[in-house]
Amino acid sequence: MELDKMDENDWKYHGEGNKSLVVSHVQLSRVLRLLKYPAEDSENPPQTAEQAFSQIQNIVDFSSNVMCILLGDKFVHSGEVVKLPLEFVRQLSIKIQHHRPVWRCDKVMDIYSGCALCLPNLTSPLLHSPTRTPPLCIEIKPKCGFLPTSKHISKDIKTKVCRYCMHQHYKVSNGKWKRHSLYCPLDLFSGNRQRMHFAIRHLIEEPQNNFKVFKGGQCVYSSKEVSDESPDTNALLHHLRPYFLSTNNRVSSHMTSKSILNDFIQVLVNALLSGGGDGDEGQVTDRRGERRGFCQASHFNRERIRHG
Repeated sequence: MELDKMDENDWKYHGEGNKSLVVSHVQLSRVLRLLKYPAEDSENPPQTAEQAFSQIQNIVDFSSNVMCILLGDKFVHSGEVVKLPLEFVRQLSIKIQHHRPVWRCDKVMDIYSGCALCLPNLTSPLLHSPTRTPPLCIEIKPKCGFLPTSKHISKDIKTKVCRYCMHQHYKVSNGKWKRHSLYCPLDLFSGNRQRMHFAIRHLIEEPQNNFKVFKGGQCVYSSKEVSDESPDTNALLHHLRPYFLSTNNRVSSHMTSKSILNDFIQVLVNALLSGGGDGDEGQVTDRRGERRGFCQASHFNRERIRHG
């Protein structure tokens, strides 16, 4: 990727969160992650180019010095900070603007610093053979998976209800999301298969910005912004069916939608519980003894209490 020959037409809108926006290259397996700031600051950027560079470099350093140590190099892509031509960034911002969700447009892309984080595009593997079934990429943003225990926590409720579940109530009340998700991060992080299955199922039913499915680099399942309609799980099942042609001696044409969904969730649970080492050959780690605390707002926890 030659930074001095950047063309906005080689890039497309990929997605965004609260603090950054991502574009992907149409041919190369690369993405650029650019900073965002409030729209009211669009004429007066809140930080200098040097500060923006430092902010992104801190992300790289944290990934390299903390996450790589915790998870291992093979599971972490730290990326590198790049300095882009400002005219390219400005034209790119104009090009992608109409692809952005309306409710995200309270913030604008940083067009002043020229700084971005360059990373591999994991939704579009380079080694994909066009003659085979396109690879699936599952994106999960699990959020904070523990309850704080610090003595400095100001309100007792924060030690009983996880941050994600509290934010669910807030985001539904202010109209950001139409429906309350039953997903709780503590269930996903529990290491308990039943809780993990429950968590992933509710991520699928109400993905919001926490669950996406990509097929061959194209997003085929995600949330519908501020929509009264529930996500179309039947569309997801249509994409999944070819990947479960023969599972447990079942033939695809006779597989029910429920069995496909259960098999899909089971694959994800196995992947998350797998040690992932080179020598484990996909062996799933037995973590039945690991019991993470329950969030009081967790629907799984409420059902557990109700049924004794």
